[in-house]
Amino acid sequence: MLRALWIWWLALPLAAANPAGKIRQFLDASPVVRQAFWGIRIEDLQQNRILFERNADHLFLPASNAKLLTTALALTRLGPDYRFETRVLAGRAPDSDGCVASLRIVGGGDPNLSGRTIPYEPNSPPGDPLAAIDDLAAQVAAHGVRCVSGEVIGDDSAYVWEPYPDGWSIDDAVWDYGAAVSALCINDNTVSLTLTPGDRLMALARVSVSPPLAYYQIESSVRTAPGDRNITIDRLPGSRHVRLWGTLPLRDPGDTEALGIDDPALYAAYALRDALARQGIAVHGRVTAAHLYPEQVADLENGPAPDPAPGVELARRESAPLLEDLRITDKVSQNLHAEMALRAVARARRHIGSREAGIAELQIFLGEMGAAKRSYNFADGSGLSRLDMVTPGAVVAVLAHLYHSPLRHAWLSLLPVGGQDGTLHARMESTPAVGRIFAKTGSLSHVAALSGYARRKDGRMLAFSILVNNFGGPGADVRAAIDRICNLMIE
Repeated sequence: MLRALWIWWLALPLAAANPAGKIRQFLDASPVVRQAFWGIRIEDLQQNRILFERNADHLFLPASNAKLLTTALALTRLGPDYRFETRVLAGRAPDSDGCVASLRIVGGGDPNLSGRTIPYEPNSPPGDPLAAIDDLAAQVAAHGVRCVSGEVIGDDSAYVWEPYPDGWSIDDAVWDYGAAVSALCINDNTVSLTLTPGDRLMALARVSVSPPLAYYQIESSVRTAPGDRNITIDRLPGSRHVRLWGTLPLRDPGDTEALGIDDPALYAAYALRDALARQGIAVHGRVTAAHLYPEQVADLENGPAPDPAPGVELARRESAPLLEDLRITDKVSQNLHAEMALRAVARARRHIGSREAGIAELQIFLGEMGAAKRSYNFADGSGLSRLDMVTPGAVVAVLAHLYHSPLRHAWLSLLPVGGQDGTLHARMESTPAVGRIFAKTGSLSHVAALSGYARRKDGRMLAFSILVNNFGGPGADVRAAIDRICNLMIE
């Protein structure tokens, strides 16, 4: 009954005289809206006038709307052309036999050591996840290296080793969306497990891993059996032992799950060792990781960090401009990249790549945007933390400032477009809002959010923030209500 009533209200023509009146009438009448706590602010950017607000100064859990603020911070503080470097160092130059004592892959915060297409393209096919590592290994070989007598080290000490921010759930770390934060980022610090059925009933399902590195120990008892797909994946936090059990139907197309990597620096060292082997370079020592731990830093908000390890550079890779990664971060809502951007700002501005320094810099930035201190609290840069809070008013203050800044064109290019790309590609389809909403989505359990810009039919631009908390019904119904408000805004 409730859902039928809700659909009826979505279809009902609204007769109020202006968009604000129509939005108010819709909110007051909708049963879905009554089930949740809504915060909204809509501002006319040409007239600098608030058109509508509801609970705009109350704090809400923003989910991935936090990325709006992190990417705005990074774009403003670092600039669109900022780049990252990844290097491979040896303790000394190769000897007459082409041997070095050790090799160290040093992460500089590049989020895209992967097969991702850059610039961002919707629905682009995945490339080789180890292409960047293979390039670095080829450069090492070109310097005449033929053997490594000691260790291959993954060094992510450009950022403090704080892999999981406060407020992340314990099971977030298992999956790709909660991959450990590190200055070394191979394939978004994830591995994918693909299961396909065996060739007969009761046969074990086939398991493949991408990238094909022996990092996790995988124990599978998944069998081919009648019925529906029913698979469970278990990995304890900090463990490299992955257990799978359950069933796959005989003609099932297969199931792929992406897991987070618990120690990206160690994983990068494994990846480099394998790439060196493909270049004919023998490695005789072990694979290890070098981290910068919080207790090694004098002040986590201001640094400085210890001096980096010296060495002879044998390979270097420069990232794409920062703008390209911020576009990926917002378009597809990439948690790890947002966390890395926060630490990149911290390292550039405060000489220490820590979460604490990044949050301190974000607080200063929000103050510059006109947001009061009581209007926000952040524990991470991605919005995955359940400790993050912000008001719709603070979000709109940032949106208005960026719109009126010289970075407007670059900034708008980061945001998903309604009915066209990113996390909005399948929303607002076949409605007047297609191509007129430029906004960041947000979603957690009992949380839905959308903040950005609306281009009205008369050409005027609106900045808006819609934050919804504490709903218990289907998330699709809440998203439909948000999209309805977007359509009313552009009239």
